Amino acid sequence: MKTPKRKIRLGILFGGRSSEHEISLLSARSIVDAIDKNRYDVSLIGIGKDGRWLGAAGESYLLHAADPKKIAINVAKTKELMLRPGREGIGPIDVIFPVLHGTYGEDGSIQGLLRMLDLPFVGPDILGSAVGMDKDVAKRLLRDAGIPVADFLTFSRGETVKLPIVWKRLGKPVFVKPANQGSSVGVAKAGNDKELRAAIENAFSYDDKILIEEAVVGREIEVAVLGNETPEASVAGEVIPHHDFYSYEAKYLDENGAGLMIPAKLSSSVMRKAQTLAVRTFKTLGLEGMARVDFFMKKNGTFVVNEVNTIPGFTKISMYPKLWEASGLPYAKLIDRLVRLALERQARRKRLKTSV
Repeated sequence: MKTPKRKIRLGILFGGRSSEHEISLLSARSIVDAIDKNRYDVSLIGIGKDGRWLGAAGESYLLHAADPKKIAINVAKTKELMLRPGREGIGPIDVIFPVLHGTYGEDGSIQGLLRMLDLPFVGPDILGSAVGMDKDVAKRLLRDAGIPVADFLTFSRGETVKLPIVWKRLGKPVFVKPANQGSSVGVAKAGNDKELRAAIENAFSYDDKILIEEAVVGREIEVAVLGNETPEASVAGEVIPHHDFYSYEAKYLDENGAGLMIPAKLSSSVMRKAQTLAVRTFKTLGLEGMARVDFFMKKNGTFVVNEVNTIPGFTKISMYPKLWEASGLPYAKLIDRLVRLALERQARRKRLKTSV
């Protein structure tokens, strides 16, 4: 990517009305710290938990920036923005980097808004984002494409969950998940009727649709994917949880919650298998830009896709940037590549006919 005549005006969009709000702030801070300031003119755009859009500047845009439990947007150091690009709104911007994890950020909501504003953005488009976020829809598409997923049952609010049928179909234990959440939010493991009822109630507090999945015993392998029409995969990494499973706390709040082995100790043939399956998963779900594909690897060497993350974490301990760094693409260069992919997609879209 040639050095532009002027800096690229990059809007970093973070926060949001999501249970992953705090993690989004940590990701945004890491990007701001790592980005090449000679190449980018950065605009910080926070979305509060109340939905207000807030413009921030300087080093004081976050409170308790080093504490993932207390981190928050410093509202006193922001100004409320009008929701449109231009001098009276969010300012002139060339491309948006949405670091909005979870609902209203990863589910196609913000992607649709940015499309309407004609602003190029990093990451998958509307459909890929919505499909990748909905675990039920994603698993159905992968299953139909012949990509292995864990057996599961889906229930919507108001449906009766017959526990004997669950145990007969899926065995014990099971995992209960909201269909549209990330970072293991609302996920619980259940091995008896009491635990299962509690897990179902908890999952329904986050979403109107839930999944109950069979427990898959295996190593937790993750692969980062990058690209548009011709995506490529990073080396695979392995998550070694120190908790019962790779929970929200283990991912973000407990520094010793899990060990990360990058690259994973896999033979070259198994590594290629994981990378090939990650790219195939990426394409099947209609993704572009970036995603992290998470697998379980069974003892017999077969892979089961657990889920995809279309706006993966960008914190200093997050797997996505670490996997690319281990693959020869350091953090700052990764940001450059993602921005270039967003601008290339926008240019491609501009060539499409809008009239007959």
